[in-house]
Amino acid sequence: MFAAKRLQLELTPDKRAQLMQAYLGLKTWPDVPSALRSLQEAGIRLAFLSNMTAKMLEAGITNAGLEGIFEHVLSTDQVRAYKPDPRAYQMAIDALKLTREDILFAAFAGWDAAGAKWFGYPTFWVNRLNLPGEELGVAPDAIGRDLTDVVSFVKAPR
Repeated sequence: MFAAKRLQLELTPDKRAQLMQAYLGLKTWPDVPSALRSLQEAGIRLAFLSNMTAKMLEAGITNAGLEGIFEHVLSTDQVRAYKPDPRAYQMAIDALKLTREDILFAAFAGWDAAGAKWFGYPTFWVNRLNLPGEELGVAPDAIGRDLTDVVSFVKAPR
């Protein structure tokens, strides 16, 4: 609604419903299923933390054939705060019962990688669009182009 008003676009109730319905049909990037299964087979616990609603997240997971991959699917709706609010990032710690240092936060958006880093997570930025880094005083621990790069990072000897 804000974006439509800001851009002075007419957003009728029908157009808004159509737009919201489109979120329920989103598809995943081609590398995602095999990368996530590789991490799962390696014993990595996986969780999803998003500003999308639970309904949108469940639809996306089903559309992508990723049922059973995630131990937790966390919508920030549960805490009534959106990332980069610390309450949103705290959800993963609470759900997984891990310290922030034991969670690798992989983010698609540069601002989300920065927010997670500010929160204290080790952070990987999946920079699919080859965007310039955010100038927010923090940098992710690693950057890659897709989830196969996340797999390589996680499996690399340290």
